[in-house]
Amino acid sequence: MLLSFLTVIILISATNAYANPACAVCTVAVGASLEIARSLGVDDCVVGIWAGALLALLGYWLILWFDKKEWNFWGRNALLMIISVGSIGFMYISEITYSPRVIWHVFYLDPLLFSTILGALVFIYASKFYQWMKKNNGGHAHFPFEKVVVPVVALALFSAYFYYNPMTSGANPAASTEALLENF
Repeated sequence: MLLSFLTVIILISATNAYANPACAVCTVAVGASLEIARSLGVDDCVVGIWAGALLALLGYWLILWFDKKEWNFWGRNALLMIISVGSIGFMYISEITYSPRVIWHVFYLDPLLFSTILGALVFIYASKFYQWMKKNNGGHAHFPFEKVVVPVVALALFSAYFYYNPMTSGANPAASTEALLENF
């Protein structure tokens, strides 16, 4: 049910790619920094926010590439964005164990998956917010690099919030079971 709801939100939000959202160097830098953050012990919720933004960014790149090739069909942008953000599933197949936990006493989902979807939505809506601000300013940015600053600040605020207020409460049930079995 929750995944259906989040899919609908991504479908609604992935309408148009206005412009090239970031440069290739920035994309590679964000991707590399995700692995560094995980190796330094940064919480998966914080890493997931940035991973979701990276996947949404790659979705925008894919939309722009389809525009360049003039491959147009109904629902193309939403489909490409869902495929891009949904590619986090490949990490669960090969690298990460899916371990759902109670999030905010409401959801029962893996925190990395939830924060990845949330990060993609934050990036998409921050980019749309920038386009709205630019449109209301006569088609010009308010300051240099505003297109980069708005999404990065939004992602940084969410990251700081989840760093100081984790999504999950208590210990990981899978980890406690493993520790219990080891001591047995």
